[in-house]
Amino acid sequence: MRSVLVVGASLAGLSAARALRARGYDGRLVLVGDEPHRPYDRPPLSKEFLAGQADEAALVLEAEDEDLGAEWLLGARAVALDPGARSVGLADGRTVTADGVVIATGAAARTLPGAAARSGVHTLRTLDDARALRADLARGGRLVVIGGGFIGAEVASTAHALGLEVTVVEAAPTPLSGPLGEAMGGVVSSLHRDHGVRLLCGTGVRGTEADGEGRVAAVVLADGRRLPADTVVVGVGARPCTDWLAGSGIEIGDGVLCGADGRTSLPGVVAVGDCAAWYDPAAGAHHRVEHWTGALERPAAAVAALLSGSPGGQRAPRPPYFWSDQYGVRIQFAGRAAGADTVTVEEGAPQGRDVLAVYRRGGVPVAVLGMNRPRSFTRWRKRLAAVTS
Repeated sequence: MRSVLVVGASLAGLSAARALRARGYDGRLVLVGDEPHRPYDRPPLSKEFLAGQADEAALVLEAEDEDLGAEWLLGARAVALDPGARSVGLADGRTVTADGVVIATGAAARTLPGAAARSGVHTLRTLDDARALRADLARGGRLVVIGGGFIGAEVASTAHALGLEVTVVEAAPTPLSGPLGEAMGGVVSSLHRDHGVRLLCGTGVRGTEADGEGRVAAVVLADGRRLPADTVVVGVGARPCTDWLAGSGIEIGDGVLCGADGRTSLPGVVAVGDCAAWYDPAAGAHHRVEHWTGALERPAAAVAALLSGSPGGQRAPRPPYFWSDQYGVRIQFAGRAAGADTVTVEEGAPQGRDVLAVYRRGGVPVAVLGMNRPRSFTRWRKRLAAVTS
């Protein structure tokens, strides 16, 4: 294999490029990215960067002296994959051909029909998104966050600290019930009420209203209530960026379906990051992991499989891990809450928002949640990895 094309120039793509060089690959290496920016760190976009506590230089992922010997094609969107020619077509008409392909095109923020056309309505996924939202939050006033997931919660926390009046609208009866389960999702989302942020659950959004200049003026709920708003953030999840793979023959589900080592249904093609749904032998299912640690760690296994040309085995990937900072509380979670039949508080108390909880299935730990319990959480995360390996 003398040429490798990495489609996607964020953390997962950069991690794949680093892993290639670390394994001694010295051939041609091309990275294609649809954004004009070099790889940058996304977690601070909803926290330190949005609050003005970190500048763009602090987001850079590459070291000053790092040289991967790669060709960078930035601001170039991939539009097609030709598996026969092993080539990727770009929106500007160029075609890049390679012996191996790493798909790392990530995910795109979902939005609400018609809402994106109004000024003052934002999603938060990219650096450009964060720049625009930061400018609007500087205006102050009333912020409505649609979606009580982690991105929405972090934006609400940041905006509250900046002095805005914040309302969070969540369609589900309990925010975060998907990733954390109903009980602990309720504990974590109570941080909003603890800090005077209004939390409205169990209602959807009908649409938005604009003022005479086309700027958002209100959010209209499904039950008819009207929430005045100077700025709106839509945080209703993300969809994997796989549309460009239509017609390629690659197997798609909720993302690019991969083996336990990132290998896709096409020889010489692997997938990593938010767009990839890796097979977990322990769970017997594919899972798409939209977390920083997955984008950092999993490309090494995928690159090893790509270079060897053979399956990398059925070893289960490390349990998914993510963290979130909200209202001064560090929230950490590892594993999967789905399928757990018990959740027990091992340390602290939910009402104190200082807790360590363990999720079990049939008495076996499958996940752990920590709120301001970093040391205990780290010990339990290691135990969880040992159980699931």
